[in-house]
Amino acid sequence: MPTIYPDPDTPTPIPDDWRKTPPPIVDPAYPEEADWESPFASKEDANAPVTYRGAAADPVFGYLIAIALSIGLMPLIPTDPALRYTLIWGVMAGFGVLAWLLGNSGRIWTETPENLGWGVIFGLILGVPFLMVGGSTLQQTAQRIFTGMQPGETLAFLIFVMPLAETLFFRGVLQETRRFWLVSILATVWSALVFFPMIDAGRFPAVALIIGTALVLMNLLYSYVRRRNGLAAAWLCQIVANLVLLFLPLL
Repeated sequence: MPTIYPDPDTPTPIPDDWRKTPPPIVDPAYPEEADWESPFASKEDANAPVTYRGAAADPVFGYLIAIALSIGLMPLIPTDPALRYTLIWGVMAGFGVLAWLLGNSGRIWTETPENLGWGVIFGLILGVPFLMVGGSTLQQTAQRIFTGMQPGETLAFLIFVMPLAETLFFRGVLQETRRFWLVSILATVWSALVFFPMIDAGRFPAVALIIGTALVLMNLLYSYVRRRNGLAAAWLCQIVANLVLLFLPLL
């Protein structure tokens, strides 16, 4: 009787994708990544510039500090007015420079000669009529404001210190988020607190009225030039007006 051998077992075929990593097992108790919501606010524009914490601070806080410092340093007026000017304008310049470096302050980009020329022209339009009409009053006012100072010190304040501080802070920081007429009012209040104690406004109300009118027009014009021709033009406008109104009468 012949011997019957069983057929050999057919080997199980090995799939081609045996080297691939098996898909992960998702626990239904936890949401998938697509459904996960971050607790942090997402940035709308990924390419937008970085906004630092200091940019969100209200610049009025710096304005109030400068106002308080201007009032608190009034005892220096009889002995060292130059030190008072340096401190109060230095603090204001510090706020302006920090906002320019870290915050949302106005920038000076590549300016056109036309805009810079308009800054000079507006400064002359403001200063020359006042110089022609009230030259003697401006001379007495400038002597009182910069009493005891040499011409070089006065020129440094009028060209560098004062325009740098006020342009960067008022026209660079405040006017970025506020209307130009409101910035003009704030700047006029600041200028009055800086200069009126120097000219003894209580004893000379007529002089104080003239100077106050000039301060209002000056600050309105600076803010207007800032909106019309840019920050650099407003800077030049203030330098020219300072030279015509406060330095030329001293010569």
